[in-house]
Amino acid sequence: MIADTVQHAAVKEGRKLASKHPLQRLNSPSRGASALLHFIGCCSFAYSFHYLIYEPNPISESWGWHLQFLTCCGLSLGFLTYVLALLADLTLSRTLYRAKNLLALTSAPLECCISVLYWVIKAIDPRLLLHPDLPVLHLLPDISFHLAPALFLALDLLFFSPPWTLTAAPALAVSSLVAVSYWFWVEACFAHNGFYPYPLFGQLDTNARVLLFSGAAAIMAVSTLALKAVYQAVNGLSRNDATDGDAKKDL
Repeated sequence: MIADTVQHAAVKEGRKLASKHPLQRLNSPSRGASALLHFIGCCSFAYSFHYLIYEPNPISESWGWHLQFLTCCGLSLGFLTYVLALLADLTLSRTLYRAKNLLALTSAPLECCISVLYWVIKAIDPRLLLHPDLPVLHLLPDISFHLAPALFLALDLLFFSPPWTLTAAPALAVSSLVAVSYWFWVEACFAHNGFYPYPLFGQLDTNARVLLFSGAAAIMAVSTLALKAVYQAVNGLSRNDATDGDAKKDL
């Protein structure tokens, strides 16, 4: 009886290890540390949306709602990523886990890009970002919108996800698609509302906007590669990556 129990536990643990990438630091999906991180992250995302809904302002009544803001688009994608992650933890579903990992390829670098752009531009001139009809954000909601999402998604990648295999060209293609899609969306909102969500957009002509959105796409692509590099620094290289690196040194 005891032998059967031990054997069953060994088989269960073996399956768990087999389903986990060798470089992945902690088990996920799981109902332990992974579920705890994703629950806390979901609470943070939910707080941000609670703030949008229960702190009414003129943007709430405009066409496109707060999704006119790149911040809120990224927040929505990040929230969906974490909801999938938490559901995967609770159900131990590998399908939901894979869906989370696929979505994180876009949401994590997008949130990093948003954080970089926001804090840099805010340091230069906050009036370029803050619509005149919006109240000034206090520290807690400011962090929940513009810093916490990037941190939560980075933590999920570094400790609860397999390594990314995305290279520079696909990363730039994804970020360019996001930038172009957001530009079309912003212009559609402007056509209905008569104003841009960010005052900065209204101060730029078309050529300057091309440069701005191209720069944002580049930052998002670099964020993808930076997250990948940090993952390798924290968790190490796979055998294939190490072999490729040695081959490049030999060349």
